[in-house]
Amino acid sequence: MNNTKQIADRLAALCRKGDWEAAQKELYSTDAVSIEQEEMPGASKETKGLKAIIDKGHQWASMVESVHVIEVGEPVVAGDAIALRMRMDMTMKGRGRTEMAELCVYETKGGKIVSERFFS
Repeated sequence: MNNTKQIADRLAALCRKGDWEAAQKELYSTDAVSIEQEEMPGASKETKGLKAIIDKGHQWASMVESVHVIEVGEPVVAGDAIALRMRMDMTMKGRGRTEMAELCVYETKGGKIVSERFFS
């Protein structure tokens, strides 16, 4: 996979299935950076490296009791950048049901995602 549009389409397909780790392993650079809007409990706002990003995903998944809806819009591609609108309706452990809407922005280089940033 080497062009940004192909990466965007594959990323959207995997996200629609909730297969975040498969997307990371397949599409991300080993030195990718993830930047959250806010710090997660036990994690910093910025995470560096694919392994650390996957670990952060496991931590997030451990806080989710059940996912009711995942909606992912069509990717928008401009040069090496991808934007996806994402909405999730889920039940969080100890916090009840919640909705989350984000704009997810990715940068690609050399056929891989090198950064992701989330805006809510």
